Amino acid sequence: MNHESRRPRGVTVIIYVNIIEAIITLVFWILVLKRLFASGYLPEGMDRSSAASTFGFMVADLLWALPILVLSIPGLLKMRFRGWTFAQLANILWLYSLTSGWMRDMYLGNVAPGNVLFLPFALFSLWAVYYLWKQRGRFMP
Repeated sequence: MNHESRRPRGVTVIIYVNIIEAIITLVFWILVLKRLFASGYLPEGMDRSSAASTFGFMVADLLWALPILVLSIPGLLKMRFRGWTFAQLANILWLYSLTSGWMRDMYLGNVAPGNVLFLPFALFSLWAVYYLWKQRGRFMP
């Protein structure tokens, strides 16, 4: 019996969402890097603290979140426990970073475009954490 025939439909959905998340994350940060940091100036309405926060999220996403998302995909495809683990890590990172970003935005009184763009992924992660937890016994070591 091959892995795909045993893979629940929800896991397949998570795989596709993780692929989309990885692509959008990479493209988003490339565009931010070009706009904010390659130009040598801060855009209107952005102070040094906001730029530092944005830069911190960019580095963390590129160093941790993006590789974790990418590593989750083959493991989920093969229904391996490492895929489950990386997917859960990615979900928790979405929830953590979006909570942090939205709290910052509410405090400052404005909403960063990235927090709007990535909000659906954080909301999806709420479901995915629960779903993967319920499916944990189906993943092989």
